[in-house]
Amino acid sequence: MAFLRSLVFYPLFYGFSAVLVVASVLAIPLGRDQLKKIVALWGRWHHWCVERILGIQILQHGSIPDEPVLIAVKHESFFEAIDMPRLFSFPTVFAKRELFLIPGWGFSARVYGLVPVARDKGARALREMIATARLRISEGRPLVIFPEGTRVAHGQQPPLQSGFAGIYKLLGLPVVPIAVNSGPTYHRLIKHPGTITYQVGETIPAGLPREEMERRVHQAINVLNEQSSMPENGLPAGA
Repeated sequence: MAFLRSLVFYPLFYGFSAVLVVASVLAIPLGRDQLKKIVALWGRWHHWCVERILGIQILQHGSIPDEPVLIAVKHESFFEAIDMPRLFSFPTVFAKRELFLIPGWGFSARVYGLVPVARDKGARALREMIATARLRISEGRPLVIFPEGTRVAHGQQPPLQSGFAGIYKLLGLPVVPIAVNSGPTYHRLIKHPGTITYQVGETIPAGLPREEMERRVHQAINVLNEQSSMPENGLPAGA
């Protein structure tokens, strides 16, 4: 059954996604509001496909602020990256620079306001990221970052990328850590029914020493790796 669900999911989700990429490029001359609507539709379409086709329930424990804060999210699969436009009204996501090379998608992503991350380009790249991030803050948007830098298997708890501390210090924003356990169901070619949970951690204030901030973020985003199950009173994501 999981094989059949995945067989339906891939052409349906990615096929319509290709249509939305073209639509996003065509919408750019009409203004950012039109682009926002298409990106939001993409997130909702993915959510529908995940729940209705793959049979994966999405739960959320805690409220996620939709304002200028630094949202640090555990990264176990593509699920949480694609889901961000649904969780937030207008998020700015730090994304690998290589993604901006995707035809159509990369152009729309820049106009939408994503922040390219080039970890191997040194201080100059960091300054460019901070300048772009501050512009997005002035627009009242939350900044979403995956502090581990790449996807990791469920249960793994690698140290945070060093650049995350620099971004935290230079932006001077509080951090909202979010754990997510998408790996067991979504991070594989054949996806499996089950539950993906978002666990929103306690807000971490700005200005903390690096060691304390990293310890608190690391602990919070990995909390679902340390628990075998979540309480039964979870709310549907976005509720």
